[in-house]
Amino acid sequence: MSETETASAPAPAPAPAPGIVKDMAPETQTPREVDDEEEEKISRQKKLEEALEAQSLRRIISAYLNYPEASEEDLKRWERSYRKLSPAHKALVPHFPMKFQGLRERISANSLFIYHMLQAFEPPIDLSQELDGCEDSNLECAPHEKYTLDERHDSSCQPALTNSCTYQEESKHIREPIAGVSIEELQRKEAHNHSPKDHSADTKINNKTCECDGGQLNHDHSSVSFSSHNWLDSSIQTHVPLVDVDKVRCIIRNIVRDWAAEGQRERDQCYKPILEELDSLFPNRQKESSPPACLVPGAGLGRLALEISCLGFICQGNEFSYYMMICSSFILNHTEDAGEWTIYPWIHSNCNSLSDSDQLRPIAIPDIHPASAGITEGFSMCGGDFVEVYNESSHAGMWDAVVTCFFIDTAHNIIEYIETISKILKDGGVWINLGPLLYHFADTYGHENEMSIELSLEDVKRVASHYGFVIEKESTIETTYTTNPRAMMQNRYYTAFWTMRKTCAIATT
Repeated sequence: MSETETASAPAPAPAPAPGIVKDMAPETQTPREVDDEEEEKISRQKKLEEALEAQSLRRIISAYLNYPEASEEDLKRWERSYRKLSPAHKALVPHFPMKFQGLRERISANSLFIYHMLQAFEPPIDLSQELDGCEDSNLECAPHEKYTLDERHDSSCQPALTNSCTYQEESKHIREPIAGVSIEELQRKEAHNHSPKDHSADTKINNKTCECDGGQLNHDHSSVSFSSHNWLDSSIQTHVPLVDVDKVRCIIRNIVRDWAAEGQRERDQCYKPILEELDSLFPNRQKESSPPACLVPGAGLGRLALEISCLGFICQGNEFSYYMMICSSFILNHTEDAGEWTIYPWIHSNCNSLSDSDQLRPIAIPDIHPASAGITEGFSMCGGDFVEVYNESSHAGMWDAVVTCFFIDTAHNIIEYIETISKILKDGGVWINLGPLLYHFADTYGHENEMSIELSLEDVKRVASHYGFVIEKESTIETTYTTNPRAMMQNRYYTAFWTMRKTCAIATT
């Protein structure tokens, strides 16, 4: 949530409270009283939005905490189907009971990783805030669209990775999966095995952006510290729709794409062309007094932004999803070694598997130690809606490059994305894009106020031209996205890859 966000357009001022009438003249408000009333209204709106954000974050945390139970329910369903087989048919698949046991152990291993990840997370807001109803008719009672639980519809800020980042001593390798362990049991085990942790030196999360200056973090706002992690208490956990838990499983697959050796092929298809283009466009960046600045909206789990930083750019990733940021913060800031964790991303579907061993195979993460990767000073991650955060005047004409990878089709209004990219780029700056046009809100039903502007590639390029962009390079790149490379079904995208240069400032209304 951007610090500049205010209440919606003011409604007509309410009638003044009854008072003493003098000389039969109507009571009027002084300018000071009007200003005070407006400030109070804005304050109430801000509190409502914070409560909505707390509600959203509690639901996302609950989705992570519900992962073991939801996965166990799937497994029980598979076991029920197996038990319905006739004895003759069961004899043809005698290994199924052992497979189910193996799945249960791997669910527990994934749950242990999730628990450590949540334990490292410092909420940027007070999660105890509740919605007390709307007493003021001028406040909107319905949740703002940004707080719905689509993956790109929640906001916050995650800490930047710095050369002086600290690590949790509690992070351990998963040596033996623990079968049938719930999150509450994991909490009890952690409480027994580890003394309370001092979080005073940890990188903190705030509600806008974190930037590195000389190896130290500068924060626009202080964060709410929950060093006791009381927000992990079972009392805050609620049962959430299975679609929310599906987002957790999606995050686990995204970890493979960004932070596993098995994801290298996808990274070569998607990230390598971008990195090579940046390298060729800024050949003298090492000789410059200040490295070029590159923004990566929709940074996801942070690997592309980190790779750009390692090329010698001052790079900032921007991400809107708490699901993503909770995970990327853990990997960027709290992993001590390459291969520290083992996850099992492909266990949640029995479809299109070549073999059980393929489905049950382990994936070691991360494939590199982020803090030892050679990042450039100034690398940061900023949370919040792209348009909301970067439309601020402080970002106008400040960036040498903007990189979008599988991002521009996440917009409600792609024209607004293009306009914002043009606004924040310097004259002569470059926009490098790779991705499809699979508009995220194209099939949203039931919301009259929902907006989805879906342009063809031809129209996207025409709009970009209006905002001062000239195409310098254009091609089509075939790739997958978070795909199991050993699966019998793999969706492929024929993505648009381009480099556009902003030729001049465009006056906008």
